Formats: sequence, C-alpha cells, structure tokens
Amino acid sequence: MSDLNQSPDPKDQLDLVYGLEDRPKPFVAFLAAFQHLLAIIVPIVTPGLLICLALGVSKEDTNMILSMSLVISGIATFLQCKKVGSFGAGLLIVQGTSFNFIGPIIGIGSAMVAAGTPVEAVMASIFGVVIAGAFIEMGVSQILPWIKKLITPLVTGIVVLLIGLTLIKEGLISMGGGYQAMGDKTFANADNLIMSCTVLALIILLNRVRITWVKSSAILIALVVGYILAGFMGHLNFDGLKDAPLVQIPTPMHFGLSFSWSLFIPMAFIYLVTSLEAIGDITATSKLSNQPVNGPQWMQRIKGGVLVNGANSFLAGIFNTFPSSVFAQNNGVIQLTGVASRYVGIWIAALLVILGLLPAVAGVIQAVPQAVLGGAVMVMFGAVAASGINILSGIQLDRRALLIIAISLALGLGVAQVPQILEHLPELIRNIFSSGVATGGIAALVLNIILPEVKK
Repeated sequence: MSDLNQSPDPKDQLDLVYGLEDRPKPFVAFLAAFQHLLAIIVPIVTPGLLICLALGVSKEDTNMILSMSLVISGIATFLQCKKVGSFGAGLLIVQGTSFNFIGPIIGIGSAMVAAGTPVEAVMASIFGVVIAGAFIEMGVSQILPWIKKLITPLVTGIVVLLIGLTLIKEGLISMGGGYQAMGDKTFANADNLIMSCTVLALIILLNRVRITWVKSSAILIALVVGYILAGFMGHLNFDGLKDAPLVQIPTPMHFGLSFSWSLFIPMAFIYLVTSLEAIGDITATSKLSNQPVNGPQWMQRIKGGVLVNGANSFLAGIFNTFPSSVFAQNNGVIQLTGVASRYVGIWIAALLVILGLLPAVAGVIQAVPQAVLGGAVMVMFGAVAASGINILSGIQLDRRALLIIAISLALGLGVAQVPQILEHLPELIRNIFSSGVATGGIAALVLNIILPEVKK
C-alpha cells in the first residue's frame, strides 16, 4: 500500500469549513489570513531583532533586516501555498524566520565582534553562510529517504532540545534588558524585571482563558500590553523611525558577502535538522487538510516544501535576513477556524509583503524594549526545547537511547557553558565544535550509527 496515495481515515478527518481547493470570499479569506498573521508576526521578526540587538547592528540596518524578514516570509508562504513547479507543498503553509539558528549566530557573531571585527563584516559573514547553507537544504529535499535513515527522530529530538536549552541563556539576558543593559549597568533593574515578568505572566494567564483565539494570540496580546506599559514607564525608543524611508526597497547584499567556517559547521547541521522538522510540520498540515499523509502525493508535497525551505533561505541571505522554515503555528489556526484553503495563504503572503515594504512597521516593532521582548522569548525558547522533548517522547527510550541522549546533552551543554575546553585544540577542530548544538548533534549522529539498535 505504500505506493498509493492514502487519505486519512474518514473518522479522523476534520470537518472543514473550507477545504484545500475551496476559494473563500475575499472578506472571509482576509479574516482567516489575519488570524494567521496574529499568530506568526511576532515569531517572524523576533529572531532578527534578537540577533541585531546582540551584535550591535545600527537602528537603520536593523529596520531593514526586520522588514526583509517579513517580505521573505511572504514570498515563501506564497510559494508553499501556490506551488510553482517543483517549489512548494501546495498546502496552507506559513513560513517564517527560524529560531533554530539564533544560538550559533549570536554566539559566534558576538565572538567575532569582541575580537574586533566590524559589525558590517560580521553580518557579511553571517549572510554568506546563510546562502551557502541553503544549498544543503535544497539538496536534502532531493534525497529525503536516505537522510531520514541517517538522521533519525532520536538525533532530531536531541538537536532540537539542545537548540532550545542553549537559547534559554539568551532569553534570560533579554528579560534583564539585553547586552546593552549589561553595558550601561541597568541589567535586571526593577523596570526591566517589571516589564519582562508582566509579559511572561500575561502569556501564562491568557493560556488559561477558554476563548481559543485568545490562546492562539496570547504572545501578541501580552507584547502589546508590555509595549503600552513600556510607554508609560518612558522606555519606548523610536530612533529606528527617524530616517526610515516611506517604502523599504529591497537591497541585495547590503553588507556584502563573506564566509566563516566556524559559523558554517553548526549552521550546516541545523539546516539538516530544520529539513526534518519541516517534514513533520508539512505532514501535520496535510493531515489537517484531509490530504494523504503517505504515498507519492505526500512525498511530492514534502520535497516541494523542503525545497522552498532551502530556496527561501538562499533568498533571505541575498536580501540581508536570516534562514526561514515552515511554521507549526498555522496548524493550530487551521484547527481553530476549519479553514484549510491554500488560497488563504496567498492573502497571508500579500499581507506579509505589504507590511515588510512599510519600514514604519519594523520601526514600531524595533521600539519595544528588549525586556518586554524577553518575557515572550522565554516562552518561545522553552517551546523549542519542549518540541525536542516531544520528539523524544515518541521513540522507545531504551538503554541505548538514554545513553545517546545523556552523552550528547552532556557534551553539547558542556561546550556551550565552558567553551574554554576547546582553546588548545587545532583551529579546524575548534571551528567544528565551537557550538554546543553542533557538538551535541555530531555526538548524537555518530553514536546513533556506531551503537546499533537491538532488534526485538
């Protein structure tokens, strides 16, 4: 039966208001698209904002990077929903900036800045690696069955868990006010803790509300309240709007292009894992859309979806922003609304591009104090770690699996906390293992190969 398109069992099918190929009326499509926008706009811009704040990127360049995050996400969402040739899954899929890459980019980028490399040169290296790594993901889309055998759910779960755990430090730094607050001695002062803890508490409380749309928009609502609170406390900074143009014209390779092996190694590994995460998210969307979840049609959707994941990350590097990936958030919105029409995705794409071309939107987002953002990113980063735990919970945790998890987490978190352990090793080795995610991921991959599973 594996060579046939198998639709979900009728009893498992959702009672959809609009199916995959249905075309809602414009007003209905706009409302459905707006609900998706509420769930995704904060996660799309947050990675870029955190990276720019950590590396000391100028307000003007940060504004451009955030704007391009929205534009590139819109282009990817259009390709995923419309399906152009081999590009796209042909499902209601939203794509946005990935959280998976934040840790290595901030960690290695900060080290480059501390060593005296100008911020513009650091950004050139980052975007050069983003472009180079995108070819890995595009290649993976063509050899998915082989890659799935090599990088099993055990390896994927460990890497995703490591990504989340290594990001917690960045989340706490944001709650205290960020790296700038560390420099001006205001880190973790009363104002910063009040703002961050208010946002965190609101997200928890809103998730207790029984109104479904409130739960799905909890992070956005909490950030809006935090934004207003920051205004009353005198902490909003609109410098990013001062010299912003009326329309943001995309500028290819604004920082130029360079390359860094120390950044490429962990990024390459994360590109592989992001490809496999996309498979799970696309399969979930397919199931919610009452479409096949195995067979040729499903595999074609998977290949097209992962191909756009890579191609759009290539485009992101060209236009000065960070790698993108399929978002899981929209699956919850599909369940909530019963709208699985891929034509709604085209509306979402249009809204993202329009917002991205208006620099005022990025300027307003950039004005939010990092402490306000910190209350939300702690939840987001924790959710990444929880996603890794969820993947691991789906496999049999026998003695072999537990040994691989223990060693991989110990090495990965150990290197992340005590990077000095590598300082006397050759430069090539330091480049490979400088990221805790890369160290733990490589350990998991190697151990998964050399410790054979016991057949039962």
